[in-house]
Amino acid sequence: MYKIKLLILLLISNFFISCTSNKIQNSQNQYSVSYIGNEFDGLLLDNLIVNHMKALDLYDPSSELEINLTITHSSGVYITNTDNTSDREKITSSSIFNVIDKKKECVAYSENITNSQFFIYASSDKFLSNQAAVKRIKQKNTEEIVRKIILILKNQNFECKIKN
Repeated sequence: MYKIKLLILLLISNFFISCTSNKIQNSQNQYSVSYIGNEFDGLLLDNLIVNHMKALDLYDPSSELEINLTITHSSGVYITNTDNTSDREKITSSSIFNVIDKKKECVAYSENITNSQFFIYASSDKFLSNQAAVKRIKQKNTEEIVRKIILILKNQNFECKIKN
């Protein structure tokens, strides 16, 4: 009985080892990340993008392909058509994402990525729940933008297109 259990565990562990050792990468490119401004929001974006890229073996600080990012957050009142009884605030995060080929000195890819969410807020800006909700939504929007960027990086090869 113990031999059967050990053989099953060995089979399962071999399966997991084979799954983790065969990393399938659609893109062989590695990228560096330029400085991202905008204080805390930029620092959060930089940490998230670098950590995700390191996990997928897409990060090389000396790469010829450089990722240039900016992030901004804006907020405004969100009005729904169905329920006008509660006040909502919509937070829209937008990031300009550029892949720059430093060797050819050109922009290989450029896109504006946006994400937005809303929350029901209390009647005063002094409530801590409003401030906590804004901070949490900005973080979630930034994480979603990073996911979109990683999908783009994994699935495309970037080359500069020279126009005559």
